[in-house]
Amino acid sequence: MGKKAEKKLSHDLLYIEDIESACNAIVKKLHDTVVHRFNRKGAVVGISGGIDSSTTLALSVRAFGPENVLGLILPESESSSESEQMARRLAIQFGVEAVVENITDALKGFNCYARRNRAISNAIPEFNPLADKSKIVINQSAERNIPPLFSVTIVTPNGEVKRKILSRKDYLQIVASSNFKQRARMSMLYYYAESLYYAVIGTHNKQEFEQGFFCQIWRWRCRCDANYPSLQNASVSTG
Repeated sequence: MGKKAEKKLSHDLLYIEDIESACNAIVKKLHDTVVHRFNRKGAVVGISGGIDSSTTLALSVRAFGPENVLGLILPESESSSESEQMARRLAIQFGVEAVVENITDALKGFNCYARRNRAISNAIPEFNPLADKSKIVINQSAERNIPPLFSVTIVTPNGEVKRKILSRKDYLQIVASSNFKQRARMSMLYYYAESLYYAVIGTHNKQEFEQGFFCQIWRWRCRCDANYPSLQNASVSTG
């Protein structure tokens, strides 16, 4: 047989020829793994109102029924209020119970915000974490084969924008500090899963999985590949 023709980068890559069959296969895998392999009664899904968690919740409801699915909303002080509102509407739409657990205090206990802010201040000493907004920017040209540079951008209340390139040490400290958020959410998901004798269903997508873009012991460990139609590595974690 000849090699399968490679598809060009376009929106056509998102097209699934038989969406119903793909969904049924994922639902069957979810149900068989959770109910028969792990002997668990249902599913816990962290929901934000985004595409990935919305898809995972919908598939979980088909697999276990809404009465056996818990939607967990896990905001913190820097979360968008709109995200929580969308997550609540999502839970209502699918008829599942939704629980809100604010993880801000847990993150403060880890000094998550303080550790990140120190790294930003190393690059921009005038950074005021109580007033300024910040974000990390990657500087990379597709036309030049050079390693990417990471910089931090801050925006002051009066609209002034400042940007500085991050040192390797400061960049890694920001990433490590920020990952406290995913790991704190993971701990809460497993608390509810164990207390209900449910399984945690992960919400990462195919692109994140194939690129390795996930926080270890969060989206990977608790995954069930609900958004990965090939189901090559499907697994559910119970703890």
